[in-house]
Amino acid sequence: MWKFASEYQAAGATRGKIANASVDSASKWRSPVSPFQKLKLLKTTATSVGDVMRDLHGKHLIAGDFLLVSADVVSNMPIEGVWAQHRARRIADKNAIMTMILREAGPSHRTKASPTSPVFIIDPTVDRCLHYEEIRRHQTGTKSSYVSIDSDLVKSHPEIDIRNDLIDCGIDICTPEVLGLWADSFDYQAPRKHFLYGVLKDYELNGKTIHTHIVKSHYAARVRNLKAYDSISRDYISRWVYPLCPEANLFPGDSFRLRRGNIYQEEGVVLSRSAVVKQRTIIGKETNIGEGTSITDSVIVIGDGTEIRHAIVANGAIVGNKCRVEPGVLLSYGVKLGNDVSIPRSMRITTLEQEDAVVNSSLLGKGGKGHEFVHDSEDEDDDEGEDEFAMSGLLYNMAELSLSDASISTLTSELSEDESTELRQRSDSFGTSVSDDEERGHFHHDAVVSIVDSLKEGLSADVVQLELVGLRMSANASEHQVRRAVVTAFMKHTQRQIDEGSISAGEAVKQLLTKYKEILARIVFDRDHDEKPDQVDLLLLLQQDLAERNKGDTILLFAAKELYDLEIVEDEAFEQWWEDERSTATEALKKVRQQTQPFIDWLMAEDSDDEESDEESGEDEDEDDEDDEEEEESDA
Repeated sequence: MWKFASEYQAAGATRGKIANASVDSASKWRSPVSPFQKLKLLKTTATSVGDVMRDLHGKHLIAGDFLLVSADVVSNMPIEGVWAQHRARRIADKNAIMTMILREAGPSHRTKASPTSPVFIIDPTVDRCLHYEEIRRHQTGTKSSYVSIDSDLVKSHPEIDIRNDLIDCGIDICTPEVLGLWADSFDYQAPRKHFLYGVLKDYELNGKTIHTHIVKSHYAARVRNLKAYDSISRDYISRWVYPLCPEANLFPGDSFRLRRGNIYQEEGVVLSRSAVVKQRTIIGKETNIGEGTSITDSVIVIGDGTEIRHAIVANGAIVGNKCRVEPGVLLSYGVKLGNDVSIPRSMRITTLEQEDAVVNSSLLGKGGKGHEFVHDSEDEDDDEGEDEFAMSGLLYNMAELSLSDASISTLTSELSEDESTELRQRSDSFGTSVSDDEERGHFHHDAVVSIVDSLKEGLSADVVQLELVGLRMSANASEHQVRRAVVTAFMKHTQRQIDEGSISAGEAVKQLLTKYKEILARIVFDRDHDEKPDQVDLLLLLQQDLAERNKGDTILLFAAKELYDLEIVEDEAFEQWWEDERSTATEALKKVRQQTQPFIDWLMAEDSDDEESDEESGEDEDEDDEDDEEEEESDA
């Protein structure tokens, strides 16, 4: 599909350095994994997106629709379907000039680390964006923010959605008219704050419309700052961006191998016997990890007895013996720490030359190299400023910190409402340590990844169960969390099979549940009770997951029938689930269960027939007893 790509290589003060990197960039785009057949490297003095777009318009290189992607996008989303929708809309309406791809993720998602929150006003009937505005976030929560909407807009559109739960993926499908609109307005600099807002505001003058495509599955996010880098790196390590994962070794020279616990290790690593490398860690080529070292949740010559937690250590950095690097620390390229050094939380150490920098030799230790990074507000983009810098670190103010380790690629919260409430209460009382909560939050990630990989490899139910039990014990996960992980993994695997077109929905569900029925049977424990909370919980989790998936209503029907046929879920549980208020809490939940209604009606009718049959048989027995008594009396 992709035949042409252009890459702007210079911007502002960095343009002198970029020219020397053009060969390397070209080789990256021309590598075997690159889908492009033709490559154009463009040099420019542009200092903003607006300058680039106007420069591109002046070069007359693009004659048809094109894909505009920010350089910091990380995504595994297939674009073909969105592209087809854009073209169909374009054929029907020549004024439809652009389609924005947005990701549904919730208003407080951890990747939305910005002092401003984008608000999209959308006409859901035609997926058209009517108004865009950015509102300020208030960290203290003492102030309110407002969106100003033209009353004529509300009158002319009977149905509108006001969405602040969307992540702007930085992916747009554009027509050549987009470049012309950029060229007509030299004051436009930012894609959303200026261009989108201006085009929508001037609709009466230009008649151009911009549409949206909201993604509810797959992964899409932007590495806008260090907090987003930290979050996306964790998701990447936890395999939420599959098939983009370290062991894919996409670039020449990579040699990563996956080990248990989402540990990735390249060739030439020297690991001391007493060193402990825990889950979700990447160890690069030729890394030497000394005696007594403990590394957890880190992407990384590390000396003996050193501890590094939740930090970023860049290439070429050296950490001496018996050092302690606290959470949130960033050690940039070429930084060197001496022995017995402790770097406090959230500090940034760099070797970048800065006029206001103060070299503190006691901070870095004997032989140390680098200094604490000094922020210069003039270096920040106009859209960000001091507030953006304050929020861009690895650690947040507690008012902004999301303690549940929810994944970008997960649509619903990683914790149930009860668990979230409990976690918030704990965080209010104990602000010092959330390691137990982190482990429980990571359990869902690790369990889903493990099960999905096992299903893909076709491993037996016993092997999958053994791995699941190990993960549950290590994280002290609840029975509900285990059920949720199993349901998520099973439905994710089923969805992938259906999307690939290799099998029908009914056959995919039947094969999966039949082969792994023992796993399902071992996560419900209420067969001997009148009430069926475990089985109802299983059905609710299925319903909630499938409410967000393509053909979810069809899959739910087949899953319900198969669970009944395999005797995993009993008649009473189906009835209790159907009558449970949680099953109809939202319109999406109501909609996804509609196809299952005839099956439930049939079950209830069967139960009713059985009861009538039992009553009739009981009456027949009574009549027989009366006849016997009469015969005995006559004989007498």
